[in-house]
Order: sequence, then structure tokens, then C-alpha cells
Amino acid sequence: MSNENKRLPVWQMVREAAQLMNGECTYSAIKAKVRSMYGDNINDSSMNCSIISGAVNHPSRIHYSENKKPRLADTEYDYLFSTGRGKVVWYEPQKHGVWEIAQAAGNGLIVRLAEDVGENPIPAMEASAEAYGMFALEAHLRDYLAKNLPKLPGHDAPLTLYGTEDRDGVEFQTDVGPIDILATGNGDFYVFELKLGRGPDSALGQILRYMGWVKEHLAGERNVFGIIVASDIGQKLRYAATQVPNVKLMEYDLKVNLRSVALNS
Repeated sequence: MSNENKRLPVWQMVREAAQLMNGECTYSAIKAKVRSMYGDNINDSSMNCSIISGAVNHPSRIHYSENKKPRLADTEYDYLFSTGRGKVVWYEPQKHGVWEIAQAAGNGLIVRLAEDVGENPIPAMEASAEAYGMFALEAHLRDYLAKNLPKLPGHDAPLTLYGTEDRDGVEFQTDVGPIDILATGNGDFYVFELKLGRGPDSALGQILRYMGWVKEHLAGERNVFGIIVASDIGQKLRYAATQVPNVKLMEYDLKVNLRSVALNS
């Protein structure tokens, strides 16, 4: 491996590897390709971040530094298209449409098809529309909760989203997987695991992995709490959580109201 290759930013390694892939591929396949080209010492979470931030239609790309302002997806940082959870293809504007990061109502940003730019065909999804719809809904719900962090029973300090120089605490990448939301309050860390619909009891093992990673790499002597959020917390998960004092369970309600509109209304 040459010194020049060692100096390449991780996102550029990912971009070059992805360009060589044939058709739809998984995150794991891209990361394996990167390691075959540049060596085994490339950080796994850094590659995950590069894939997400480089996917033009990934709702969570707005949490990375190069995507924190409104712009068209027409730069060197825009090279992948998400076809469902954990799968991407090389981005082709003529096939997938021209995407943008746009100002949302209020102060936030959203990822959407750009208006009045080319013909913008309906994106060709190799994964099912249902799978992609669930994936997008999870991301939007996660982003909403990140902007409206809940008040936790027994915790007086308000929570704030954790952040580093290049990204914030939404879908925070770790060596053991992505944390949905990572927040802090009164010096302590809070790991949120969001489940769309029913929360399975396996979520407890998942969040404990994340909590262990945060304790080892970020928290030190400070406390780490886990919060599993779902629309329905099952009895098995409720029993299991009684044995883990630092894990809390929370349910959410989701309601959508539709109203008729007309041109002159």
C-alpha cells in the first residue's frame, strides 16, 4: 500500500470502492472492497459514515458536516443512492432523479428530490417500496425525537444532542453498530434505541452493546443510560428491563391528520 493511498480520506476510499461495485451492494460489501484496496486498518464506523453521508437520498445524511446546508446533490460527496436498509447503488441522476438538501419548515433540513431540475423521474428502487418506506419513516421519527428530546422521569437535567466536530449524535456510528440518538445531560450519556412499532426483547442486548461502547470510549467515569423507545413495549422486554437499572422503556404515540386542500383554499 502506497503512502499516497494511506493519506486518502476515508470517504474517498469508499467512493472509489463503490464505483467499482457492480449493481446493488451492501454496506458490508463496500467495506470489504475498501479493505481489499487499502488495507485492514480502515475504521468500520468511519466507512459507515461515508456511505450514509454520500447517499443522496438517505434522510440521515444531513447530520454530517458536508451536508449541513441547503444544496444540490451534485458534488463529489454525492455518489450513492439508497435502495433500502443497508443497500446502495452508484448514483445516476438520469435514473434516480436530482436530489437536494433543502430547508425544511422551521430551522431543519430535509433530503428530497429537487424541484424544477431536469425531469426527475420517480426513483427506481431495487428494494421494495414498503421496505424503503419503513426505512424513511424510522429516519424521520428519529430526527423528530432528536430535535425534541424527551424529559426523562428521575432525570432533572435537560438533554442535549451529543456532537463532535464533523457530525452530531443522530445515527452515531460506533464499532458495534449505529446508535439511533446519542445525547448528554448533566455530564451523563443517554443512548436512545428507536423501534418502529413493537420493541422486541432482543433490543435490550442491542442497547447494552451500545452503552458498553459509549462507556469505554466516551463516558469514562460518567454514567451511561439506555432508553428503548417503541410504540408498544412487550411484556418480555418489560420483565428483562427490571434487571437493568440504567435502561428505561418509553412508548410513543404517532398520529397523522389529513385535510383537504384546493387551489383557492
